[in-house]
Amino acid sequence: MGKSKKLAILGAGESGVGAAILAKKMGYEVWVSDKGKVAGKYAKALVEHGIDWEEGTHTLDRILSADEVVKSPGIPDDIDLIKRIRGKGIPVISEIEFAGRHTSATTIAITGSNGKTTTTTLTHSLLKNAGLDVGLVGNIGFSFARQVAEKDHEYYVIEMSSFQLDGIADFAPDVAVLLNITPDHLDRYDYQLDRYVDSKFRITQNQTDNQYFIYCLDDQLITSRLQQTNITAKCLPFSQYQVLAEGAWIEDQKLIINLKKKRFEMFIYDLALQGRHNLYNSMAAGIVARIFDLRKDGIRESLKNFQNLEHRLEFVAKVHGIEFINDSKATNVNSTWFALETMDKPVVWIVGGVDKGNDYASLVPLVKKSVKMIICLGNDNRKIHEAFSRHVDLIVNTGSAQEAVKVSYHFAQKGDVVLLSPACASFDLFENYQDRGWQFKNAVKAL
Repeated sequence: MGKSKKLAILGAGESGVGAAILAKKMGYEVWVSDKGKVAGKYAKALVEHGIDWEEGTHTLDRILSADEVVKSPGIPDDIDLIKRIRGKGIPVISEIEFAGRHTSATTIAITGSNGKTTTTTLTHSLLKNAGLDVGLVGNIGFSFARQVAEKDHEYYVIEMSSFQLDGIADFAPDVAVLLNITPDHLDRYDYQLDRYVDSKFRITQNQTDNQYFIYCLDDQLITSRLQQTNITAKCLPFSQYQVLAEGAWIEDQKLIINLKKKRFEMFIYDLALQGRHNLYNSMAAGIVARIFDLRKDGIRESLKNFQNLEHRLEFVAKVHGIEFINDSKATNVNSTWFALETMDKPVVWIVGGVDKGNDYASLVPLVKKSVKMIICLGNDNRKIHEAFSRHVDLIVNTGSAQEAVKVSYHFAQKGDVVLLSPACASFDLFENYQDRGWQFKNAVKAL
């Protein structure tokens, strides 16, 4: 690669700035363009590294003079700017694709509609506890490219969203994990589920026969697509309902992993992550650990002692016998389904936000079984009222986390659970799901 190769980067957030820093180090001529305002810490990083950048506009001529464009995953593929770039034959890639070209590290990429952050963090914990030099990057909030530029690791565990997968060309993880596929972000895919499934399966499209593809055998969309797809990588399934020759399954209250003619097992009640959905996460991470021949005792210890993530079924407090649980990271219906399914007490459910084409029908049986009251937390709550007004006696609209918590505390009784599990994005009232979770927790602590 010559030093004169021009790289334009669209978006000056975590991924864009990371890609810029790596590109500068590798000798590219770099230009970063963000149509919005660049956050202070990212502006500072760009200046410190001597990288040219702009904010509040896109200088089209300069972008179209690039040899290649790295696009933030938050920028849709169908906007006019991206069409103009592709119309000139300029490749548009993701930061993951770009970073992958510049490291020889072993990569474990994890995707799925739900559970990918938990599984990514758990897998990273397993490898790190075993003494491996491992980085935690991707959709979890840390730039893969910046890690490669500043402190390259021997291993990377990468959480990959469908948007990031859409931007790969040649990236082929050594281990790919596909946890599940349920309708999510369909607004980005013209409400065509097949296109979303296509996106998820990109995680294995470039793999070779000496790499691994780990997938959930219980997921109907995955197994249906597998019948139509030739997977080159070595396939390792996991299931809660089938005993397998190789892979992971549940039998006699034990998590069992059989790989390379070696068997690992531990009782499921010893797992740190409880709940049916978390069994899948533990199985997937456990298979990764066995691929790398980590010690069985070490795997058992890590799975037993793992600390769950903030904003994912996080216990906040018990106030006068009422439990408050923060599941703000549940930004789609399926994620909330798992949360409601784990509840064994009457629930005051806080739900709502930016609807992404949600179909709430799958939640109705759980709502009828456990939910005594619904508190809406969003600007537009019509679909929630339409879906559940026949199944609960009381639905209340609120406009802030503080108001939602106060209302829940007023109506809840000793022995109830107040569950924030929104099933929606957060951007109408909050900066992101973390902000929503923090505001909820602060409001609970102020009771």
